[in-house]
Amino acid sequence: MPRQKLDSTAIAEKLAAVASWDIDAGETALDKTFKFKDFSEAFGFMARAALVAEKLDHHPEWKNVYNKVDVRLTTHDAGGLTGLDFDLAVAMDRIAASTGGKTAG
Repeated sequence: MPRQKLDSTAIAEKLAAVASWDIDAGETALDKTFKFKDFSEAFGFMARAALVAEKLDHHPEWKNVYNKVDVRLTTHDAGGLTGLDFDLAVAMDRIAASTGGKTAG
């Protein structure tokens, strides 16, 4: 079953829960860079986030360089943002907070 793309009103409502994430100009993706103490902490975050992503059947675009993890969330089959992107963003924020992660700035 295709996932339902959110309209601008729904996206604006959901952004309050993920205020530390950036949204692209076309409202098609959420982006965030997490920074950790070291590689081990960053990799631990990715491992925990991967378990949540698998449970949601919704997988991030991400890369890791030493202590930073760049994340981009979008729902390709919907052509933009869905509720799953926001659910995963909230979960990733919670995981990062519990492992000492910060938003890179």
